[in-house]
Amino acid sequence: MPHDNEICNRSSNRPFEDIMKAGLSRRNLLKRSAVLSATGFMGTFMGKSLLAEGVAAATRQTSSSTLLAQTSRVLGFSALKIADAVINPAEPSISDDYEYQALIPWGTSIQPGGPEYNGDPNTRPTSAEQANQVGIGHDGMWFFAKNGTSNTEGMLCINHEFGRNSHVLGKDAPESLEDVRLSQHAHGVSVVAIKNTSGRWDRVASPNSRRIHVNTPVEFSGPVAGHPLLKNPANNTFQGTVNNCGNGYTPWGTYLTCEENFNGYFGSSEGDAFVPDENQDRYGFSATGFGYGWEQFDERFNLSNPNYKNEHHRFGWIVEIDPENGSKKATKRTALGRFKHEGFAFATGAGGRAVGYMGDDQRFDYCYKFVSQASWRSMMARGLSPLDYGKRYVAKFNEDGTGEWMELSVRNPKLRGKFKDQGELLVFTRVAADTLGATPMDRPEWTTVAPDGAVFWALTNNSRRTAPDPANPLVPNPDGHILRTVDSDNHVGTSFTWKIVFIAEETHEDGDETTFSDPDSLWADSTGRLFIGTDGGQKKDLNNQLLVADPATGEIRRLFTGVAGDEITGVAITPDQRTLFTNTQHPGNGDPTETNFPAPTDGVTIPRDSTVVITRKNGGVVGS
Repeated sequence: MPHDNEICNRSSNRPFEDIMKAGLSRRNLLKRSAVLSATGFMGTFMGKSLLAEGVAAATRQTSSSTLLAQTSRVLGFSALKIADAVINPAEPSISDDYEYQALIPWGTSIQPGGPEYNGDPNTRPTSAEQANQVGIGHDGMWFFAKNGTSNTEGMLCINHEFGRNSHVLGKDAPESLEDVRLSQHAHGVSVVAIKNTSGRWDRVASPNSRRIHVNTPVEFSGPVAGHPLLKNPANNTFQGTVNNCGNGYTPWGTYLTCEENFNGYFGSSEGDAFVPDENQDRYGFSATGFGYGWEQFDERFNLSNPNYKNEHHRFGWIVEIDPENGSKKATKRTALGRFKHEGFAFATGAGGRAVGYMGDDQRFDYCYKFVSQASWRSMMARGLSPLDYGKRYVAKFNEDGTGEWMELSVRNPKLRGKFKDQGELLVFTRVAADTLGATPMDRPEWTTVAPDGAVFWALTNNSRRTAPDPANPLVPNPDGHILRTVDSDNHVGTSFTWKIVFIAEETHEDGDETTFSDPDSLWADSTGRLFIGTDGGQKKDLNNQLLVADPATGEIRRLFTGVAGDEITGVAITPDQRTLFTNTQHPGNGDPTETNFPAPTDGVTIPRDSTVVITRKNGGVVGS
């Protein structure tokens, strides 16, 4: 999404590019880096060329004297070649070893038999219909198998990040509250019961299937629940979730949806006369937002209405949803902090504690971690949410390949006196992180935890980086990179080591079939294979794509490419890993002359965001 490229961080914190420059002065130094000790390690196995040389050094990366050896993973499928992928940009392409099915496109009724929108350019759903239909902007997702084991039936939770007015409404701006409600109801989350019958997936009726959108009742928990910064003079109830991008899931069977660019849905009826305060500016609020125009007809989103002065503080959280309980409200877990959440990668750390790794997706923003107060099992047994009690940290990266997790707490001497209480600190998490001197990064997007405990971070791009030495491959960084960290003390420590495993620029050499740009979604399977979804201008006339990589060897194979103008995002899997779900988001950017997917090409039908079901033709594990 282009708004992710804006800069809200005005702090003078030392940028990651300076750290990189301190340890790496020339591109050829990267190429010939072979074996570096863990203590003097600059942590940069970049691109497949360096990775191939550096496996031995990677096995020496240590954390609390625990060796995390990387072993190669088999990528046994036939890679989709560039020449085969660019034949028809209006249709997806897939490896010869695989096949795909489109599932639950925008406008599909949540329950079978309800009203459907099929992409007719002359109409759109009503707001009431959209409230019971699959939303637009398919993004993060997870499959919750029936009974925890079924490979053919379960609940699919899927985020709906955004939908432009021209796509959702068929016009550039709303003209009524009904238009605003339609737009609002196209955002949020879908919880859909699905089943595989005779090789085809489809919806099935379920009392737990539902939509959670901008006007759905929600609740707050954790340190900010009941805080004055959530209260409005209008005394309106808590409602809604919006711009749901990345995701997470818990071992106790719940879904975590992440509110990212929430600021863009707010605006001001006073136009240019509205000037955001310092805290609003840090979160990117402005008089016009992203141009949705909700503030013109819905006062909740009017930044100039004093009756709703704290409405914007109610967004920017991670929201927990129980897919198996349709009557339970979604809960905003405020202990995890408020920023532009891109994902939540769960790990069970030392002592059984719940640990979550989170990125803040904006240029020059930060990497975060949360550690629960005690074992998540013991907390659940006591009726406590592991996501309500614990410590949250922000990352500082050092030049020598080490890093520090700095606690975001009013007990931290560096933060003492800056905030009235922990609730205020969490509402303004970004401000607290600025104060601690966290390292500004290149748009931290999705995170994933590999079986060996390593954490991978997608840094999608940052073309606004500047430096005097143009030979540094990350300056500027228009194509992004993927970072690997290893925490001390089995995820719960306050130190870590880091290295870069892929720089997208390194894959663009002529004839290189591994080319990719703008890594966005990430997921590591049970063997440590990385699935990479992209969001940005791919090279060699490719559409956005889904790739599978072996971080130990640097091998990358293309599995799938989407359609013109889309983003490939979200990864979910059945327990046997033989069915993978991903998404094509904003296909053709809503332009039917670019693509009509998932409808047959006719140049007229409005393209619709869709989930894509990928299976191997021989029934094998996806990615193998």
